[in-house]
Amino acid sequence: MTEDFFKRAKAMVFPRNVIVGHDVIEDVAKVCRDFDLSGTGLVVTGNETIKVAGRHVLDLMMEAGYEVQPHITGNATFKNLDLLLKHADEINVDFLLAVGGGSKIDLCKMAAKELKRPFISIPTSASHDGIASGRASMKGDLGPKSVDAVVPMAVIADSAIIVKSPYRLLASGCADVISNSTALMDWEFARRLRNIEFSRSAFALAQYSAETIIENAEYIRPNFEESVWIAIRPIIISGISMSVAGSSRPTSGAEHMFSHALDILYPNDSLHGEQCGVGSIMMMYLHGGDWQRIREALMLIGAPTCAKDLGLKPEQIIHALTEAHRIRKDRFTILGDNGLTREAAERVATITKVI
Repeated sequence: MTEDFFKRAKAMVFPRNVIVGHDVIEDVAKVCRDFDLSGTGLVVTGNETIKVAGRHVLDLMMEAGYEVQPHITGNATFKNLDLLLKHADEINVDFLLAVGGGSKIDLCKMAAKELKRPFISIPTSASHDGIASGRASMKGDLGPKSVDAVVPMAVIADSAIIVKSPYRLLASGCADVISNSTALMDWEFARRLRNIEFSRSAFALAQYSAETIIENAEYIRPNFEESVWIAIRPIIISGISMSVAGSSRPTSGAEHMFSHALDILYPNDSLHGEQCGVGSIMMMYLHGGDWQRIREALMLIGAPTCAKDLGLKPEQIIHALTEAHRIRKDRFTILGDNGLTREAAERVATITKVI
């Protein structure tokens, strides 16, 4: 090893407490006390999630003697972030609690970064692996953009609440984690060909997450709290793998680039994890791997496996595949520098039954 190697440094930040289980939301005030949080708190939630859990969190915190206020917000846009920062500044906020789905948690991550304040993640659904990660997906004029944020101080994932959310969200979260399978192959591919930075620890965590979901796919089904228990830990660990890697590499490859291409070219109601799952089927084929296993796991869970499931036309899938390589020029994947021709894109989508 060279002398320069020993001068390298990297910070890895993880949630200091992760609580998963039935009715664990009741411990929210205790978790705050354990971290010596004091002063004014802001509960960041939505119009629906305040009914699901936000109001209960406010009541629990006030009963414990905390001064807290609600902040009702919408999607993770920079406009909504500005409104959140303005509210936080007005009340001189000391800590934040994110009570909601991915957008509320992502907004809280960004606000916590800007304000240099701690925040706790309290998911009411699990539609992607951002529950515990230090990255946020912010919606801009050109579609969602993954940006650096902060890792939550703690995660309180109440399975009794999450199981009541639309099952589609949990299925999407599982599909997002399953797509680690191809993201990891892209990472390994880029390490071999481009000698990019690589972390075997992050690789192992992301791989464990994907394999756990795939191996237990038959047990993940609607209205079954055990399904949440099976899925939520791999979803959280998948997010933590990004902190270990110092990037989204272990969980984001060509399948995510395909998803982002769809967001830009053909925005519709399909979810991020759903698109990544479908993308992973095709990217696994390009890698020469077992794409049928990915497809079968998604089918067992009830996640989309084809264009029709996503509400898209075959031509839209093909177009997104040919444009996906342009999404992140800094990220080398199986798509290469020049991407797929239309003929190649149509072939892979047809063979894998996506179209």
